[in-house]
Amino acid sequence: MPRKNAKRSTPTGKRTTVAKTARTTVSARRKFVVKSSGIHGRGVYAARPIRKGERIIEYKGELVSWREADRRPPSDPKDPNHTFLFALSDGKRVIDAAVGGNSARWINHSCAPNCETEESEDGRVYIEAIRTIGRGEELFYDYGLVLDERITPTVKKQYECRCGARRCRGTMLALRKR
Repeated sequence: MPRKNAKRSTPTGKRTTVAKTARTTVSARRKFVVKSSGIHGRGVYAARPIRKGERIIEYKGELVSWREADRRPPSDPKDPNHTFLFALSDGKRVIDAAVGGNSARWINHSCAPNCETEESEDGRVYIEAIRTIGRGEELFYDYGLVLDERITPTVKKQYECRCGARRCRGTMLALRKR
C-alpha cells in the first residue's frame, strides 16, 4: 500500500511527520495502531519501537460489578465466550471495554507475551512492555482467564489459544498447578 508522508504542526508548534495509508494514520509519537490480526480478529501493533517497561495504554471501559457483567448480553452472540471484560483483583468488579472501551480491548492473548497488565491501587489497568517491542510487532499479554467451573477438554476448546508460540499451552485459561 503506498504511503504518503505529510508535515503537520502540533499544538505546541513542533512539526511532526504523519504517515498515511488507506487504513490507518500513525503520528510519529503514537505508540500503536489497530489493524487486522493473523491471530484473531483485530490486533494492536507497535507503530514505533517500544522500550521494555514502557506503559503503552490504559485498559478503559465501564467499571461494573460481576453481577452486572454476567447480566449483559455477549458482545458477539455468535461467540459468547469472546468478551471485553477485564477482571480486577478485588474479585468484585470488572472493566467492560464493550462500553466506553479503547484500543486496549483489541490486544490479543499469547502464551509468549511481550506485554503484561499492571493494576494500580485505584483499580486502573495498564498494559506495559515486558521486553523491547519492534515497530510492526503485534502486542500480546497472557489473558490467564480464571473460570469458576471445572476445566474440561470441552471448556479448554471453548477458550482455545491461537497464538502459535513454541510453548503454547493450547488455551487462554490459567491452568492450575498440579
